[in-house]
Amino acid sequence: MEIERKFLIDDLQQLPFRPEDYPCRHIEQGYLCTAPVVRIRRDNDSYFLTYKSKGLMAREEYNLPLTRDAYDHLIAKADGRIITKKRYVIPLENSLNLELDLFEGDLAPLILAEIEFPDEESARSYQAPPWLGRDVTYSAEYHNSTLSARL
Repeated sequence: MEIERKFLIDDLQQLPFRPEDYPCRHIEQGYLCTAPVVRIRRDNDSYFLTYKSKGLMAREEYNLPLTRDAYDHLIAKADGRIITKKRYVIPLENSLNLELDLFEGDLAPLILAEIEFPDEESARSYQAPPWLGRDVTYSAEYHNSTLSARL
């Protein structure tokens, strides 16, 4: 089960840290289907096929490893735009991590931040600092699968 809150960052200058001070992962992903979500992703040198159920804050997620050849074969079959982004993982208090995604290409300068939680209660009760920006958890507009469909 994936339980996360998502925030829209307007300006990197508002953040109390510098993303480049943290390791960066380069992500490329495409969608074979968006209802339900079937995604393929390259995360640095790792490759995955992911299934996600319906939902906004909480949904089932299954990741299956792929070979590079399988990924290369499937990415050519993806619908819509191929999303590329840089991801920085920043540790927060209470063993939480913030995943900061800086979108590239025609989605730039979009910046989204996600925080995964161990359960729905802690996700609902989380008091986000103002620098996180607008909470877009309940807006499907900011799902990567939605972003892939808008050309």
